[in-house]
Amino acid sequence: MRRTMTVTLLIVLLVAGIAEAKVKKYGKGVSKGEYTKISTILADPEAYNGKVVRVEGTAVGVCAHRGCWLTLASDVEGQTIRFKVEDGVIIFPKEIVGETVKGEGVFTINKVETICDATKPGEAEEKCETFYQISGTGAKVNWDEIW
Repeated sequence: MRRTMTVTLLIVLLVAGIAEAKVKKYGKGVSKGEYTKISTILADPEAYNGKVVRVEGTAVGVCAHRGCWLTLASDVEGQTIRFKVEDGVIIFPKEIVGETVKGEGVFTINKVETICDATKPGEAEEKCETFYQISGTGAKVNWDEIW
């Protein structure tokens, strides 16, 4: 009886250790709380500007040079958001593409004005592009989706 309990306890600890080892934490990780859908943020970006958000999405892109950002797919097809972290502090591996990432950070709206080619000689057309980004403080990835 005692031996059975000891073996059972060892198996439980081993399984828990394996499951825990498959969760990779980056930076500060992610605090407990509800996740906001990326589509919800993008539907009303002004409501989230400057606020801490927790999101979940599939990594569809990663910075090839320094691993300093991810592109996360929204729950709505075709929508994505950039998850940028401080250079050299958090480094995402290229193998993260295709994995589900849970991330936390401050959502920001960045408007970039550009001067384009003139439509008529001597005339310049001004455009404003808007970029949405989460300045990430932490993330976690479960390589086998066992959270």
